[in-house]
Amino acid sequence: MTLLRRIYTLYAGLLFLISFLILFPVFLTCIWIPHWEAYGRKVNQFWAKVYFTLIFLPIKIEGREHIRKGQSYVFAANHFSYIDIAMSGFFPGDVVYIGKSSIRKIPLFGYYFSRLHIAVDRSSLKSRGEVLLRAKKHINKGSSIVIYPEGGITSTNPPLMSKFKDGAFSLAIDKQIPLIPVTLSYNHLILPDDGKLLLNFKRGKIVIHPPIPTVGMTARQVPELKQMCFDTIQSQLWKDNPETIKSI
Repeated sequence: MTLLRRIYTLYAGLLFLISFLILFPVFLTCIWIPHWEAYGRKVNQFWAKVYFTLIFLPIKIEGREHIRKGQSYVFAANHFSYIDIAMSGFFPGDVVYIGKSSIRKIPLFGYYFSRLHIAVDRSSLKSRGEVLLRAKKHINKGSSIVIYPEGGITSTNPPLMSKFKDGAFSLAIDKQIPLIPVTLSYNHLILPDDGKLLLNFKRGKIVIHPPIPTVGMTARQVPELKQMCFDTIQSQLWKDNPETIKSI
C-alpha cells in the first residue's frame, strides 16, 4: 500500500508541476496586463478542476446554493493539509486566497501566487496589517477572500481544529459582508500533515455553509462571530469523521 501511495504521490506531483508550467504563460499574461488579475484567478479555478480530475480525486461540493453572484464574502475554512489551498480553487466567484509568505520562495509558483493572491508573514505584525489592507482593497473591487483562521496547519489532532485567530472575523465585520464557514472534510486524510507527504486515495468533500450576516455587527462581536464559525465547521468535521470522535 505504501508503494502505491508513493507512485500516486509522484504522479500527482509531476502532474501538478507540468500543468502549472503549461499554464504559467497564461498566468503571466493576466498578471502583466493591467486589471486582468481576476482572469488569472479564473484560470486558477479551471486549473484546480482539471488537476483534481486528472489525479482521479473527485471533489464533492455541498452548499453552492448559498453563494449569491456579485456578493463579496469572507470564506473561513479549516486548515489541516497542504492540499487545502489547491482545493480552494473550487470556491465560487472571484476568490483571493491568503497564504503564508514562505510560498513566495517557491520558484515561479511564488511569483504567481503573490501577484494574484496575498502572502502573509504571520510572525510580523506589520505584514498582518498590510494583508488586511490589501484584502479590503480586493473586497472593494468585488472579490471574496479565503482565510484559514487557525493561522496555518497548527492542529496536532485533526479533525479537532486549533483555536481561531481574529483576522477573518474582524475583516468581515469591518467590511460588513457575510462570512461563510467552509469545511474541508477529508483533506487531513487525503494528505496528512505527518511529514511523509504521501497522498491517499479518498474522495474530497467541501461543505459551503450558509452565510453569517455581519451587517450591524461591531468589533465587540468578533468573539461571537468567531465562535459561531468555529462551531459550524467543527460540527461538520465530527459529522463527516465519526470514527475519530472516540480516539480524541
